[in-house]
Amino acid sequence: MTRRGRIAIVVCLALAAAAPALFVLVPYQRTSAARPTDAYAGEIPQLTSPLDADGDGIDDQTDILQGALGYVATQPKYESRYYADGYPDDGYGVCTDVVAFACKGAGYDLMELVAADVAANPEAYAIEAPDPAIDFRRVKNLRVYFPRNAETLTNDLSDVEAWQGGDIVVFEDHIGVVSDRRNARGVPYVIHHDGPFQTAFEQDILESRGDLVGHYRIP
Repeated sequence: MTRRGRIAIVVCLALAAAAPALFVLVPYQRTSAARPTDAYAGEIPQLTSPLDADGDGIDDQTDILQGALGYVATQPKYESRYYADGYPDDGYGVCTDVVAFACKGAGYDLMELVAADVAANPEAYAIEAPDPAIDFRRVKNLRVYFPRNAETLTNDLSDVEAWQGGDIVVFEDHIGVVSDRRNARGVPYVIHHDGPFQTAFEQDILESRGDLVGHYRIP
């Protein structure tokens, strides 16, 4: 065996031995659903909606917020999979599922709503082969759907009162639900699912990402 071969074996053995320790140090698929402290000292009343789409006695704005928190409390693992019935049912999910389950819990089935909008306005989506089971779980499609079907709000983070728990926030290739808790400057946290190494589902990311493209409210 050559010297290079012996070195390669030693390196492989070292990596194998270190692997358990690396998984302890890096929180892979161990995202916490614990809520961060509300650090804002001021008073910003939480918005409520006059509508209750599912008739459960909880207004839509609050229902969407609670739906997002309820979904991440199940601590879904991050993985993109296809589901014939649309909604993940095996403990896995991606960023769009936070929004989809939050909306569904309030009486808004995004799978049906997006499919209907795609069918009625195919030129707006430019989807070569529409598939209701996956189209509502793609950020690029929701970037088309929400401006067309929800209230478009400011992207100005200095207007902190305009950002309310239960709003939808869209980034270039990511999406989440605005939290009702805020950082010390009054900017709200975001409830989202951004990858297997994410440490918490609710995070202070609005000011740091730099790719904010949309802010919406349903309906």
